[in-house]
Amino acid sequence: MNLAHTTVLLWAWGSLQAFEIVEKENIFQRTPCPAFLMFDNAAYLADMSFELPCHCKPEDVSAVVWYYQKHLGSSHTKVLTDFDGRVLTEAAQVRVGSDMLVRFSIRMFSLLVFQAQPEDSGLYFCGTRKGDYFYAYDVDIQSSAGMVATFKDQGQEPFADEYYGSLHVFTTFWEWTPCDRCGVRGEQWRIGLCYLQSPDLSPRYRKTLPDVVSCGSQAVPRKLRTKARDHTPELLVRSCMVPCKKKTPREGVMAIFNYISKVGSRPWVPQVPIQFHQQRLGHELIISCPGARPEHAVAWDKDHRYFYRTQYLKGVHRSMRVFIDHGNHLHIRFTQLDDRGIYYCWLQGVRVAGLRLGVTSRGRYKASFSDPETRSAVALTLIGYLLITAVFVTIHVCRCCCYLFRCCPNFSP
Repeated sequence: MNLAHTTVLLWAWGSLQAFEIVEKENIFQRTPCPAFLMFDNAAYLADMSFELPCHCKPEDVSAVVWYYQKHLGSSHTKVLTDFDGRVLTEAAQVRVGSDMLVRFSIRMFSLLVFQAQPEDSGLYFCGTRKGDYFYAYDVDIQSSAGMVATFKDQGQEPFADEYYGSLHVFTTFWEWTPCDRCGVRGEQWRIGLCYLQSPDLSPRYRKTLPDVVSCGSQAVPRKLRTKARDHTPELLVRSCMVPCKKKTPREGVMAIFNYISKVGSRPWVPQVPIQFHQQRLGHELIISCPGARPEHAVAWDKDHRYFYRTQYLKGVHRSMRVFIDHGNHLHIRFTQLDDRGIYYCWLQGVRVAGLRLGVTSRGRYKASFSDPETRSAVALTLIGYLLITAVFVTIHVCRCCCYLFRCCPNFSP
């Protein structure tokens, strides 16, 4: 390739880069900022991750700053940025229950919040470091603690709509998830969140439908919010059956297996990565599926036994030792010896990982305050000592009072 061809290629590449930058800038040029700040209503389920795009900004603003307020006009405002618009957080490093300042990230002017909690509900502002706002959101994070599951295969129906005069409370369902298994009977579900319709909503909040917002929105007056408090999120579950997609094994791996099978017996080869874990007898274990989120279709198996949500979803039975919570985690309370085996995890209809669980009743266990059982044992011990001390002090105080006022009987002969 001569010098002329190289020059032409470099010129073309630079033109493409310039065209890409112009296109990105035109996105904000085509979206004018509103003259009067409005709030876009958005609702999510607890433990979900969501993204809030900054749809507009002035041309002279090169970095945005995100702000958070619990209520409109609150004197306490959180700044969710480093004032340069660059805060990067990996979702895998975020733990449940972390503070919101640890669970957010800013990428390409958009705010990402990982594993949102009901305390994160409020108002989010996109603006400048000087405090000028040009786009805002009204975010409602609904708790999954009281979520009600409805199984269509058993003839159950979702909640009926509620009417209180001009107030209409109902459930809005998301799209059905993919089938959580393939090749065998699986399940799929859809999440339903609480919404209401009323003409008494604040006009400053932008609605997708006329006079319709989520039940926890800031646009809802307090007197109406109390009426919709008992309408909890719902989970609609039904059975499904889909075939598995054929996977072509690698030629090199198959050649090694064929050679081994000719020499002797063909070894057992796991279809998914399997991790080994040793659990103490009688202790609780929580298993998470790699890369799974609450809105994903996740299923759990133990060897050849399928854990269907119709039987193992949290809250189906009053007392459950093994159950699946609404965050797609598998819980095993009071681990027993017959819990040993391989637990497989399905993600979006594909088996992705396995956990070989071993249960032991021997060996020393190093106590640590990070262990909830250790903290509970210490707390119970301290409470017992405090009760004994309180009884001891109370008895002696009563004896002293009786002695001073000469009302205590004399037990001496």
